[in-house]
Order: sequence, then C-alpha cells, then structure tokens
Amino acid sequence: MALLERDLKETGVAEQVTTFESGNEMAAMAAAQINYHIMGYFPITPSTEVAQFLDQMKARGEHDIQLIAADGEHGSAGICYGAAVTGARVFNATSANGLMYMLEQLPVQSGTRFPMVMNLVTRSISGPLDIRGDHSDLYFALNAGWVILTARTPQAVYDMNIMALKISEHSKVRLPVIVAYDGFFTSHQKRKVQYFKDRKVVQDFVGECPTDYNFARDPKKPVTIGAHMNGEDLLNNHFQQSEAMYAAHDVFQEIADEYEKISGRKYEVLDLYKMEDAEVALFLLNSAAETAKDVVDQLREKGIKVGVISPNILRPFPAKEIQKALKNVKALLVGERADSYGGHGPNLTHEVKSALQEDPYNSTVVLSRVFGLGGKDFYPQDAHAFFQMAIETMEKGYAEKPFDYYGHTPGNPENVLKPVIEPMHGDVYKSGLISVTPDEATGKLKVKIPPLRALTSKPKRLASGHGACPGCGIFAGLELFFKGIEGDIVVLFQTGCAYVVTTAYPYTSHKQTMIHNLFQNGAATLSGTAEAFFELKRRGEINVSDDVTFVMITGDGGMDIGMGSAIGTALRNHKLIILEYDNEGYMNTGSQMSYSTPLGHMTSTTNVGRSQAGKAFHHKDTAQIMASTNIPYVFTGTEAFPQDLIKKAAKAQWYAQNMGTVYGKILITCPLNWKSEDRFGTTIMEAAVNSCFFPLYEVEQGQTTITYDPEAKNKRIPLTEWLSYMGKTKHLLKPENKHLLQGFEEEVERRWQRLKAKHENPYL
Repeated sequence: MALLERDLKETGVAEQVTTFESGNEMAAMAAAQINYHIMGYFPITPSTEVAQFLDQMKARGEHDIQLIAADGEHGSAGICYGAAVTGARVFNATSANGLMYMLEQLPVQSGTRFPMVMNLVTRSISGPLDIRGDHSDLYFALNAGWVILTARTPQAVYDMNIMALKISEHSKVRLPVIVAYDGFFTSHQKRKVQYFKDRKVVQDFVGECPTDYNFARDPKKPVTIGAHMNGEDLLNNHFQQSEAMYAAHDVFQEIADEYEKISGRKYEVLDLYKMEDAEVALFLLNSAAETAKDVVDQLREKGIKVGVISPNILRPFPAKEIQKALKNVKALLVGERADSYGGHGPNLTHEVKSALQEDPYNSTVVLSRVFGLGGKDFYPQDAHAFFQMAIETMEKGYAEKPFDYYGHTPGNPENVLKPVIEPMHGDVYKSGLISVTPDEATGKLKVKIPPLRALTSKPKRLASGHGACPGCGIFAGLELFFKGIEGDIVVLFQTGCAYVVTTAYPYTSHKQTMIHNLFQNGAATLSGTAEAFFELKRRGEINVSDDVTFVMITGDGGMDIGMGSAIGTALRNHKLIILEYDNEGYMNTGSQMSYSTPLGHMTSTTNVGRSQAGKAFHHKDTAQIMASTNIPYVFTGTEAFPQDLIKKAAKAQWYAQNMGTVYGKILITCPLNWKSEDRFGTTIMEAAVNSCFFPLYEVEQGQTTITYDPEAKNKRIPLTEWLSYMGKTKHLLKPENKHLLQGFEEEVERRWQRLKAKHENPYL
C-alpha cells in the first residue's frame, strides 16, 4: 500500500510502500537502493541473511553491488578497506565473533578516515557458543573509532542505513559507521515498515560519491595511504579523528532533519518516551526499549511517573542530551545486554554516570543490571521488575545494590545430571582386528581390515540423540572413519553442524573427550592440546596409554576461514589428524557458499536467476593444498566406499601417532541444502566418485596413489548423472547453462588427468 498522493503533495514526503519485513531485509533493501559498489562478506548468524537477500536481489537484476565472499571476517574487512581506499562505496554485515575476528582491521579503517557502512547484527560472543542476541559484540566496537547508530526496529534499520552513508561521507566526519540492531529480535522478526518506492529518492538523498579525498584511484595522482607515524604525528592524527567523531553528533542531527523531510520519520539523538516529567526511568538499547514502552503506559495509568531513554547514536556518546533528559529523574536503571567483567558495571553504565558526574545539579541515583544475555527474552514483566527496582531506589534515596545481574538462577547440586551411559575408553574401542605395518620395501603402510560385519560390534563414538537433519551424511561418515581408529581419541570439533547438533548444553552426544573452538582456530587449538598432553606425560604428571589419537573435525566451510591455522599446524607437523567433512557449503549458517562449493552450484549466496547461475568459480582442492605442506599422509574418502575409508583411517592413525600431521577429506551429503532425497545419500556419493568429481586417492609420504579408479573398473559415468540427483545443480542441465556445465566438466577432467599423472609418476 502506497501513501495517498494528496498526502505526499501536502507534506513533501516521497512516495513509500508499506509492507512487513525484518531488520535484515530492510538493511539489504537500503543497500540495494543505494547500490553500493562493493560488499565483502562472510556468513555468520544472524547477520548472514543480509548477504543472502542481496544475492537474491542481484540474481533478479535489482542492483549492481559486487558481492565478494571472503575467506573469513578478517578477510571481509580487508576487502572492504581495500575498496574504500579507492573511494568506492562499501557495505558489510557481521555479528559476534565475526566482529571480533575483524576487530584488528576496524581501527585501520577509522584511523585513515575512509567511509563505509557496516551492519552489526548483535549476538553473544563465544564462549561458550550462543548464537542468539545480546550486546557483547557491540561493546567491543565502542573503542574502534567508528560512529555507531543503534536501531530499535526494522524501520529504523532501513532509515539509519540510508542516513549512515551520508554521515560517513560528510566532510566533517569521514569515518566509517556501524548500524547496530538486535540479532533475532530485530533482525528476523517482521514488523510494519515503509520504504521508498523509487530508489532514486534514496540516491538523491545520499548524493554523489565524494571524489575530493586522497583516494587510490588515479595513477596520475599517486598517494600513500597508512604511512608510518611517530608519536607526535599519531597524536595529531588521533586528535583529528576525535574531533571528527564529536562532529558526527551535529552531523547526525542535521542529516536526521533532512531525512525527516523526505520520509516523515524523525530520529533524535535520544529516543525519549514520556520523559518530560519522569521521576523514574530505564536506559535501554534497541529492542528492549520498545518492550519497556508498553510498561510505561501501564504504570502511567496508575499515576507513576516513569519513562524510557534509548539512544539512536552511541558513538559519539550523547552526554549532554542524557544530562538534560535526567535533570529531574530521581532514579535510573541502566539495563545492559553485556558486562565489563570486574568493572562494577558494564560500559554504558559508566558512561551514563560519567555524564551525570559533570552535571553539578544532577542527583539521579543510577542502578546497573546485566540482563538478556545469549538471547534471553526481555518480557514486559521484566520491565516491570526493572521499574520496581528503580522505584524502590527512589524511595530509599540510594542504591542498595548498584550493580547486579538480572534473571540468573543459582544451581542446585541435587539436579546434577547423571551420565546416561558408562564412560567408554581404552579396550572398548580396540577391536584387535585391524593390522597396520610398515612395508620396508615401499616405505608405505600395509593395512589389513576384517570384513565390515566384524567391526559392527565396535561401539560408536557418538551416542544417539543428536539433532542432525534426516539424511545428514556427517555422522555416517564420521562413525565409519572412527571404525578404523583403535583406542581412545581426544577430538576437537570446530563450529559447524556436527558440533552444534551434538552439544546442546547440558547434554552431549560425545562418549569421549570433546573440545570446541571456533572455525578459524581449531587446528592450532588441538596442536596445543596434543603438545601439552605429550609434555605432561613426559614429566610424569599424567599416566595414560600411549595410543591416544588426536582428531580435529572440521566442515561447513571450516577449511576456508580455518585454512591458515590448518596449514600452520601441518607445517609444524604435530601428531594429529585433521578430518574435514565436506558438504560443499556453510550448512550450519544456512547453506551459504563455501570455497568448497563447486562451480555453478546454487547456495543461499550464489542464487540462480536471470543475472547469475550459481557459484561463479571453481571449488578449492583442499587435499592438494594440504599435500603441498609435505605432511606424511593425505587422503580422500566417502562412506559409499567403506573399506577404502576404514583402511585410510587406520593409516591416518598410524601416521598421526608415529610421524606427524594427517589430513583427510570425506565427502558427505546434506539433503536439506543439496535439495536431494534422503534415500539417495550413498547413491550420490558413488556418483560423485564415479564421475571423477571426487576421486578417491591418498598421498603417502609424497607419493600419490589412486585407490579407486572408475575408468579401470569401467564404471565412469558422465558428470551430469551426478548433478541430476541434486536440486541445487539441476539448472546446470538446462541448455542456457551449457557453457557453465562445459567449464565444470573440463575442470573435473583436468584435475582427474593431473591426478592420474601423479599416480603414475612418484616425483609429481
């Protein structure tokens, strides 16, 4: 529904469309209408949808933004900075540990004064891992030198994204801007919103891209960006940056006034709700403030003078406006979705107190409460409780407990969970049926395994009860691999589907020791665990058997963002196994593109439409990359060829225990995101191997051996037969995509012929 034409003429407000959308959808809408030049991004929940929506829109031809999928958030920040120094308009979105990973880069962007806009969809920072919303990530951005706007609703997300670019590029500011809004509360919940029908209105408002800065865009005008500075110059640089940050306060008001004229929506520095005569108030960021407003109305009906304060701009901090708003307030409760551990109150509490300290006439008593961590909901009854605390403080004239957590509960020893099964270790996992012996003549290993039926009595490493999707190939593949591992294991799972569905606190599906760390650092973490274990044993501080095997499980794109850590671990040659389950995407965050996604395959960030046909470049050959580090053993495998995989697992254990790092890659199905039938899991894996897309081979001490040759067995099939099983690839079989299919077929054949050459020549 559009606004009535007569209303537009009377107010001067541009024509807008009313609909129901989420915060992530409105961030993408604003970006598409602005038509940024570049978006460097990496998927992380709950901000991932922004890139997904933009990719869908691009597939439909609705914008021209170059969407660049990075290898991790640190890389995405680098892409954005590199684009910004050319004067291009740059956009990004991230959350939680994604912000933490790129944090090093943020002061570089602000310190060299290059504009851009980044949406921070706030989420709890790990550890422990929690993917829902609080403000622990936002608080790490407070000192990064970026202007920070806060958006309480999807409407505000849209509006502030438009204003943010104009603030960022303003000649008095020239700083990057963060638009922060609550993960899942605002990012995913749909609300009534309005957006401009004609994107020209948005583009006219933000204006032309400035060209009068020292950009790296003209070879005839060379510039040096980021020159090294000594203390005197750095002091001057930071002073100028500080002045620009404070200037952003007035620029925000100026641009908000301009925006009101075209939108009819006004954004003050502070959002004040019934604060004119309030004696008691809450200070809340973003969505919680909206919940509290309803409670204000209820208490006002009872004659209690209460109000809510919520900033629209957090950096620069609106100290003067806060002083004015609290002039007559007797008690204020500052509610924060994060803590500053050991600081006797979180960050904003101290900034509010600091502002009031500079007002000699203010006598407001300030309470601080940490609430809503990890996405814990904030209900009207919670707002009632906050107001009651503030009212009691007002009546007493002092804060009995200035700082505390709200909503936490003490543990009860009587409710300690009892193990469901007896711990399994040692001989339980030794079948005695697998034999691995070095062959002195060849320098390789000889492996003997029993019939598969004989290994079925060996217990599984993972208990039933995990939450994997029907048909998921992860656990079938992992359990088959573990059949070839004798004795105890210490396993590290990087973040991903396999980790998330097996460790929902307070339960676990792991029968033996499991450690978790993030995508980018799993291999390094396990290398530290292994080396500490060996050193503790050498010193006689622990007494365990010598045959413990250390295994790192990665997947869901973990060998993209975690590639550097894995290569470093391999080069150091620690005694451990890195095992990748390859499901060809970031399935745990919603089937986004990974570098392991093959050419032309559809994901939620490589959509299929009239403007694009899936992923635009070939998949990464991780096994060959890891083989180039000269580790003793590299292999590929799949559950469709069980004897082959179990033999390789046995070899992997021997090499990891005796020589150093092993890397293995097992292809597994993901029916949900591959859009395939559950029952075709093994069939699809067989087809992947028989089409030579996923050849089975090993690189043992530098020598390549193909362990299953479909050509020699007269079982090779066309690549199209494999592609036909999956909904994500059926578009490749259409005539209009013939050129893309041909390119894919040629690359598969090229890699297969190179592999055969290596198989035939031990020096390749």
